[in-house]
Amino acid sequence: MKALRAGLAAALALVTMTCVGACSGTSVGTDTEPGTITLKVNYWGDFGLKNLIPLYTKDHPNIRIQLNPGDVAQQHEDLQKYLVAGSGAPDIAALDTSYTVSFRNQAQRFADLGQLGASTYQDRYLPWKWQETLSPEGRQIGLGTDIGGLAMCYRSDLFKAAGLPTERDKVSALIQDWDAYIRTGEQYLSRSGGKKFVDGAGLLMEAVLQQQQTGYVTPGDILNMDGGPKIAWDTATKVVASGLSANLKPFTPEWNAGMKNGSFATIPCPAWMQAYIKDQAPNTAGKWDIARPPGGAGNFGGSFWSIPAQGKHIKEAYAFVEWLVQPAQQLAIFKEVGNLPAQPALWDDPAIRDARNPFFNGAPVGRIFTESARNVTPQYQGKQTARVRTEVSNVLDQVQEGKIKGAAAWEKAKSAAVRAADR
Repeated sequence: MKALRAGLAAALALVTMTCVGACSGTSVGTDTEPGTITLKVNYWGDFGLKNLIPLYTKDHPNIRIQLNPGDVAQQHEDLQKYLVAGSGAPDIAALDTSYTVSFRNQAQRFADLGQLGASTYQDRYLPWKWQETLSPEGRQIGLGTDIGGLAMCYRSDLFKAAGLPTERDKVSALIQDWDAYIRTGEQYLSRSGGKKFVDGAGLLMEAVLQQQQTGYVTPGDILNMDGGPKIAWDTATKVVASGLSANLKPFTPEWNAGMKNGSFATIPCPAWMQAYIKDQAPNTAGKWDIARPPGGAGNFGGSFWSIPAQGKHIKEAYAFVEWLVQPAQQLAIFKEVGNLPAQPALWDDPAIRDARNPFFNGAPVGRIFTESARNVTPQYQGKQTARVRTEVSNVLDQVQEGKIKGAAAWEKAKSAAVRAADR
C-alpha cells in the first residue's frame, strides 16, 4: 500500500513508498480512563483507517486506537530498533512488502498470527501474498492489507493541450510498452511548452522492475543486477536522457507541488497512489485519468499488519487486525482510498468490480487495477532488497542531477548494490 508507499530515495518501499505523514499520534481517549486499553498503530501513507476506527471503538468501548503515521523507511528502521531493544514497539506495526524477508527471518520477535487464528484466512489470500510473511519455521508474522496492482495515471487535460489522445483506451494503446511510452513522451515534449512527461525516473524504474521476473535478488538471496534491474535502469536512464523527466524525487514537497501545478503529465500509478494524488492535488480533480501500464502487469508495493511479540495487548491487537481484514472493512478501504485488497475473491464484489473514481474522470479503477493484479507474476523480495534499492536509487538521483551518466553510472550503481548486499 502502501505504495507505495521520501520513501523512494530512502527505500522506495512503496508504495514506497511510500509516503510522508505527521509523526504525532492521534487517538480518542486515554489509558487514564478506567478499564481502557490503547493500541498504538504505526504506519505510513493512508491505510484508510480514520473512518473505520469510530466504527470499531463503538463496538469495543474499552479500546482506544492511537495512530502514529510517519515516513515509510523510518517506520521500518524504528521497528527494527525496538525489536532488538525488546521494548518501545507499537502494538501493531505495518510492514511494507520489500521489508518482509528481513522481518520474517526474526519471526520470534513477532506474535504468530497463525496461532492466534489467522491460519483460517490463508485461503482468502493470494498464495504469494500469504507466503511473504510466513517464516521458514511456519510462523505467520503478518496479515496482508493490500497489493499494488500497477497502472499509469495521466493528466488528460495536458494530453489534450499537446494534441495527444485523451481517452483511456486510446492512451493505453498509445503507450503499450516502454519504448512506445518514450516515443509518446517525445511527442508531448515537443508540444508542451516546456512541461515534462513524467514526474521522475525513480518511480518509473521501480515500476519497470516490478514487471520483470526477477528483481534485485534471486531466491537464495543472490544479487542479480544483470536481469530485471538492468532493464529497469536502461529504461529509466533513457527517459532522463530524452529530457522527459521532471527529475522530481517522490514524496518531497517539490514532487507534491508538481502534481498540483501540472509540471508533469504521467506518473506510474499503483492502486494506492490514487489517494496520494487526491490528497496532494485536490485542485486537479477530473483532470487525471488512468490507463493500463506500459509493459504489462506488475505489483508495486503492498503492506501487512504485524504484532510485535513484546506488546502487552496482543489479544486485543489481533482482534483489531482481524477486524480490519474482513470483507466489509476491506471494501470500505478500497472505496475510501483505493487500496486494492490482497484477497482476490473481493475483486468480484460489485463494490470493486464496478468501481469508478470520479477524481480520475470516472476511471473504472476496479477493472483496471484488478486486471493488472490478476496477471502478476510474483517477484522474490530478498533480505537485501530494500538496501540495494536505496543505493541504486541514490545513483539514479545523481543521473537526474547530471552528475554522472552512461556506462559509468551503471557501473557505479552495480558497485553500490554489491556493497549494500554485503552489509
